[in-house]
Amino acid sequence: MDKEKVSLVECREYDYGLVKKSIVESFNNLGGIEKYINKGDKVLLKLNLLMKKKPEEAATTHPIFTKALAEVLIDYGAKVVIGDSPGGPFSVKMLKGVYQVCGIDKIANETGAILNYNTNGLEVSNPDGKYLKHLTVAEMIMDVDKIISVSKLKTHGLAVFTGAVKNMFGIVPGLIKAEYHLTMPDIEAFSDALVDICLCGKPTLSFMDGIVGMEGHGPSAGEPREIGVVLASSSPYHLDVVATSIINLKPIEVPTIKRCVERNICTGTLEDIEIIGEEIKKFVIKDFVIPETRTLKLVRDWMPQFIRIFIDNMTRPRPIFSHDECIGCRDCEEACPPKIITMKNNRPVAKMEDCIRCFCCQELCPKKAVNIHRPWMLRKMSKY
Repeated sequence: MDKEKVSLVECREYDYGLVKKSIVESFNNLGGIEKYINKGDKVLLKLNLLMKKKPEEAATTHPIFTKALAEVLIDYGAKVVIGDSPGGPFSVKMLKGVYQVCGIDKIANETGAILNYNTNGLEVSNPDGKYLKHLTVAEMIMDVDKIISVSKLKTHGLAVFTGAVKNMFGIVPGLIKAEYHLTMPDIEAFSDALVDICLCGKPTLSFMDGIVGMEGHGPSAGEPREIGVVLASSSPYHLDVVATSIINLKPIEVPTIKRCVERNICTGTLEDIEIIGEEIKKFVIKDFVIPETRTLKLVRDWMPQFIRIFIDNMTRPRPIFSHDECIGCRDCEEACPPKIITMKNNRPVAKMEDCIRCFCCQELCPKKAVNIHRPWMLRKMSKY
């Protein structure tokens, strides 16, 4: 089996010169920019712009990282478009707000890169998909020659880890993402859908901003953690294996990676990967905080319904709303795929028996006012 190349380059701070140097080195490690990009190509930098978050919160691709990558491509002779479909409604007004707060509008002006404001979607066929043989994607990906995924190294309350593969979920426009959550609430089916979407997007390259990542209650409510690495590969699947290994997470415990192993896309280990640049052991963080997401496989069809309900309540995590921190913005209500959140006295209340545990409410809360409660049995068993 031919090994996939994954580049690791040390970079400990968001100093423009250092970041640009690390990106140039990453291209060189992978065989040179000319191996992947032609002069005159229109290249989409598909960032992780989850929501309106300042760069120092480590929830989104850092603007310095974006600027350095854009300038390397522009200096080479490519045309650069910057875009994403963040959570919530996909509109020009929403994009302007996200670009501004995340610091992306400024770097676009500085580099001459184009910000995407095309909010149209279109249905495309996806013959490589397992479940999603057809899906709706943002039209912006059809208007470019190449896509480079530019993800952020973060943990995730539902998917354990969000990296290069899950970053491509952002090619699905706006609230259509919520439809996928609703129709595939089970993490196994949903993670297969994420792999399908990545296969459809076909990123030419994947870069990961691991200079400062996020641990704990990611992808938006966790804590920044210095990691000090820039990762890059032509395979988002193998890139995620390396990234999870760095944060001391067993790759096979990540649902998207497990689906890739089942589909023979990767082995889920470092055995089919050639790491180029720095040695991985230089970056491994053994105490990186990983969210407890595993559920207990104790429920069987033959069990009486009341027992299944009891076990489910004892083991399934659920969102808890902090009304003191809440500002009544209604983002959680609007983002909730099953529409179980209503506002009472301008504060969210959820019909928990219908909750599908997608945690979109936590993911898109601008004030970290949604916490994920993990029952004691789940916390206890997650240690084994």
